[in-house]
Amino acid sequence: MGKIDEVKEILNTLRIWLSLTIGLVVIVVSGLIKRYDVGKIDWIFYSGSFLFLVLLCVVLLVIIKISDKTKEIKDL
Repeated sequence: MGKIDEVKEILNTLRIWLSLTIGLVVIVVSGLIKRYDVGKIDWIFYSGSFLFLVLLCVVLLVIIKISDKTKEIKDL
């Protein structure tokens, strides 16, 4: 397998991770909104808020890696 094929596979894997992470963000945010509407502001709500922030950081890191791999393909 050539170098460009290897980079393309990594890029595809990163795109899948990005899709899954954004799906998790949607699920967590919808759960947080539901708990807020019901008035259940407890440790689960705050844990979900922390998880949301962690997932946002993961999304940003994956986007940065996708950008780096795309630039790497351009250079090959």
